[in-house]
Amino acid sequence: MSPVSRNRRRNGKKRSVRSGAPLVVLGASEECDCPHCAEVQGTPDDIGDLLAQSVDIDAMQEPLEVELAASTLLAIGATISDDVDLMVRELFVPTFEAKATAEARAMLAGIGAISDGEASRAATEAARRLADTGVTAPSWLAELDVPVTVVEPHRLADPAGFTFLLAARFQRAGRSHVVAVAIEDCDCGAAGHLLLIEADRWGEAREALLSDLRAGGVDVTEEKLRPADFRRAVEDALDARAGHDRIDPEALDALVEDDGPGDAALALLLRSWVRALPMPRQRRRGRLPDAELAVASISALLDVLSPPRRADAVPTPRRSTSLPPKRKKADGVAPIQQIKVSLRGARPPIWRRLEVPADTSLARLHTLIQIAFDWNDSHLHVFETPYGSFGRPDPELGHRAASRVTLEQVAPAVGDKLRYTYDFGDNWEHDILVERVLDRDASVTYPRCVGGRRAAPPEDCGGVWGYAELVELLADPTHPEHKERLDWLDLDDAAGFDPARFDAKAVTAALQQRR
Repeated sequence: MSPVSRNRRRNGKKRSVRSGAPLVVLGASEECDCPHCAEVQGTPDDIGDLLAQSVDIDAMQEPLEVELAASTLLAIGATISDDVDLMVRELFVPTFEAKATAEARAMLAGIGAISDGEASRAATEAARRLADTGVTAPSWLAELDVPVTVVEPHRLADPAGFTFLLAARFQRAGRSHVVAVAIEDCDCGAAGHLLLIEADRWGEAREALLSDLRAGGVDVTEEKLRPADFRRAVEDALDARAGHDRIDPEALDALVEDDGPGDAALALLLRSWVRALPMPRQRRRGRLPDAELAVASISALLDVLSPPRRADAVPTPRRSTSLPPKRKKADGVAPIQQIKVSLRGARPPIWRRLEVPADTSLARLHTLIQIAFDWNDSHLHVFETPYGSFGRPDPELGHRAASRVTLEQVAPAVGDKLRYTYDFGDNWEHDILVERVLDRDASVTYPRCVGGRRAAPPEDCGGVWGYAELVELLADPTHPEHKERLDWLDLDDAAGFDPARFDAKAVTAALQQRR
C-alpha cells in the first residue's frame, strides 16, 4: 500500500504545517457520496447493509482490510449517533450475526478488534458463535487474535523539541505496516495528516519527508520513544483532533475517499493498535467542553500571532548584551543552581523550588518546568533574559533557539532573574530566581524538587483569572457551571480536586523519569 494522502476540509484553503516544509497540505477534497457529505442522514440499518455488501471476503488478503472496513463502519456510525458503542451492541452485532455469512463473521471480528470494552466483547463473541455454527472464514482472519507489537516508535522534531511526525512499525503474525501521524503544533498539537504505509515503503517515504523538511531550512532530529510514551503522544494528538472536529462540522474528515478509508477510520484503527501498548504512567485531563475547545484553539493561534510584549516582561539588561560562552570541559563539572519558579499573579502563591545543573539548556529547563507544574507542553513558550528571548527559533518574533543556550549563560549568579511565559493565549508567566549556587552532592540525583506550594492550574483554563474562577465554581456545588467544570476535569466530584495539593517527592519522581 503506497502512502495515501488524507485531506481535511477547511473552507477550501490550502496551507502547510510549516513555512518551507510542506509536510501536510490541508484543503478541500473532491465530493463523495457518503451520508455526511451528501447531507443525508442514513439509518444505521442502511449503513450496516452497505458495508456488509461492500466486503468481498474472497478478494481480501489480510486482516488489515477487514479492520479498515470495520473502522469505516464505526466512523460513519459516529456521524449519526452519540453512542457508537450502544449502536454496535444493539444494532450492528445482531444485524451481522443474523446474516450468518462469511462477510458478516469477518465484519464482526473486525469490529471486535477495533472497538473497546463491551462493544468489542459483544462483536467478538458473536463472531465466535458464527464460527461455532460452521460459518466459514479465511485462515488469516484468526490473525486478529494475535497481539499487535510495535517496533521503532519514534518522532521527528526540530531542535527545540516541537514534533513534526510520530511514526512506528506495527507487526502482527508476520505482517508489518508503518503508521505515521503528522502533528500540527499550531493547532494544539492535534493530529493532522495520517499515513498507513507498507513497511518496505517506509524508508523511501521517510527520506522524501526529511528531504522536504531540510529543503525548507528545518533542522530535523529523530528521537526514539518508549512504547508507553508513543501511545500517550498518539492518543493526545488524536484527542485534540477529535475535539476540534467536534466543534467545527466543516472540518470533519471525509469518511470514505476514492483511494480508501478517510482519516476518521484510520484514527480508529490506530487507536486500536496503540491500545496494545503499555499504559502511560500519567494521562492528560479530560477534554474541554465544546465552548472552551474553541478558546483553546484560539489560544494556540495567539501563540503564533501575538506573543506578549509588555514593558516589564524583559529583565533589566546587563551592561554587556553579548551572550557569555558555554561551559567547556576544561571548566569542570557544572555546579547546581537552586531556582524558584513562581507563577505570576497567582493568589495564594503557586511556586516550585528546583535544583538543576547550571549547564541545563533552556529547552531542557522548559521541559522541567512543564513537568513541575503539570503542564501538557501543548503551546509555545519563551524565556525572556538579559540577552534576548529564547524559545522555538522564530526570526519574526525575535526568538532564538532555547536548545543552544544554558541556564548559567543567562543567569549565572545568585539573585539573577528570568521570565518564562507559557501559552501566549492564557499567558502563564513565571518568574525564575536563582536563589543559590551549590556544589554537587554525589549522593543526590538531579534534577529534583525541594519545595513548592499548591497545585498548578489545569491547562487551558483561562490564565490566573480563569483559574481563580474555576476554584470558586468547584467549591460551589449549587453553581450552574459546577457539573460542567467537573466533567472537564474528568472528576466525579470536587473532592478529587485539591488546589492546595503539592508533593515535592512526586514532582522529583516525575522529573527524574524524564532524565
